[in-house]
Amino acid sequence: MKAVRLHRYQERPVVQEISDPRATGPLDVVVRVGGAGLCRTDLHIVQGQWADKSNVALPYTLGHENAGWIHEVGAAVDHLRPGDAVILHPLATCGFCRACRAGDDVHCEASAFPGIDTDGGMADFIKTSARSVVRLAPGIQPADVAALADAGLTAYHAVKKAVPMLYPGSTCVVIGAGGLGHLGIQCLRAMSATRIIVLDPNEEALALTRGWGADETVKVNAGHVDRVLEMTDGKGAEVVLDFVGEKGAERDAWAMTRRAGSDFVIGYGGTVDIPTIDVISTERNVVGNLVGSYNDLVELMALNASGRVTMLTRTYPLAAVDDAVNDLEAGRLRGRGILIPDGA
Repeated sequence: MKAVRLHRYQERPVVQEISDPRATGPLDVVVRVGGAGLCRTDLHIVQGQWADKSNVALPYTLGHENAGWIHEVGAAVDHLRPGDAVILHPLATCGFCRACRAGDDVHCEASAFPGIDTDGGMADFIKTSARSVVRLAPGIQPADVAALADAGLTAYHAVKKAVPMLYPGSTCVVIGAGGLGHLGIQCLRAMSATRIIVLDPNEEALALTRGWGADETVKVNAGHVDRVLEMTDGKGAEVVLDFVGEKGAERDAWAMTRRAGSDFVIGYGGTVDIPTIDVISTERNVVGNLVGSYNDLVELMALNASGRVTMLTRTYPLAAVDDAVNDLEAGRLRGRGILIPDGA
């Protein structure tokens, strides 16, 4: 099969032929890929930022946002059939540890993370676990929803945690209206009555956010933090969802969070540097977010099936991965890039 393989850090991945995966274990599932999302995490992987955390042996196949059709199942899998359209939870989990038994899959003690620490789905086929498979509603095409497996799931997971703080009359600031942010805005609108203020440096992106549920927008420039403080009577927002996490956004997010509020760090790449006196004197919180649970993904797909959370995508042939990366790096990509294998 064809696959997008990373051979060396700081060098672009290449498309090459490798062997097809097989369902050798009783709970193994092989999926014919219909779409694989391209994420900024893939850029960070190429840059080597994940090398010490993943300890993956190079070369390996990228792609941690995947959907497609069941191709082959292990001997113990009796609830899935070849041809079933599915989206894949990004982790393959053990099912036996305390975290798994509590439904907190993302903190499984023995998980694999295809596309991060083992072969992913930028390929014709991907192997995962039966525990990771969510069937798609009739009529939903895998390429249309593939990036919900991570971008959507991460946004939904963060919003779900924030919802108890977002009572009617509250304000939530969303930093970034890109691949994650546009999904976060929709989740907020579907799940809360909060006032949504969206920040982004791109006027075109901001113009789109009204259709996703934003109440107000602010262009990121020299005075955007002061503008948000002015809009919140100098207090800041109850919740800030930082979908950027670098290039100063991590500093701005904290500055726009009100007393006893919560700064949700979702994007990454930068550094959160906060004096401890500021944390204790205002009782503000910094909240980390990493994808979400299997049940989170099931709930998100219900919102998608009802039309309340949809993806803005641009598709590329698998062989055009370099073009997709160029568009993502240059800021030309609105929403999420989806790689499509031949014949999918």
